[in-house]
Parts: sequence; C-alpha cells; structure tokens
Amino acid sequence: VVAGSTVELGCSVQGDPAPRVQWHKERGDLPWGRHEVDQEHTLRLYAVTPADAGTYVCTAQNPLGTAATTARLRV
Repeated sequence: VVAGSTVELGCSVQGDPAPRVQWHKERGDLPWGRHEVDQEHTLRLYAVTPADAGTYVCTAQNPLGTAATTARLRV
C-alpha cells in the first residue's frame, strides 16, 4: 500500500459460542491512535507509515478452541 493511505484487513469468523476476536502485530504493536476494529472484525489502519509494515494476526477463541490467520502488509 502507499504510505498515508487507509488499509482494511478482514477476518471472517464464526462459531458457537461466538468467538472472541483479537488483532495484534507480530514483532510490534498496533499503531497507537491510528487503528480500529469494527463489528465484522475488520482491522483498519489509518495514515499508514513504513513502520506499519509487517505481519498482522487475527485470533479467534472460544471455549472449544482457537484459530488464527495472518495478513502481511507492505508499505
């Protein structure tokens, strides 16, 4: 993506009971004050910078187990 743009990373989950969903960045933190996660578990990063490049992990967890997927971002 181009620096300064907004990025959306989707994470589609389902389960019964409904899983708890969390996003994190490998080897770093989500950009403070420049990210949000909506009701559909989509992670939005605003005004991305080269420091935001890396691998982002979406983890879904409920009492029956855990599942995770990754997205790689290049700026």
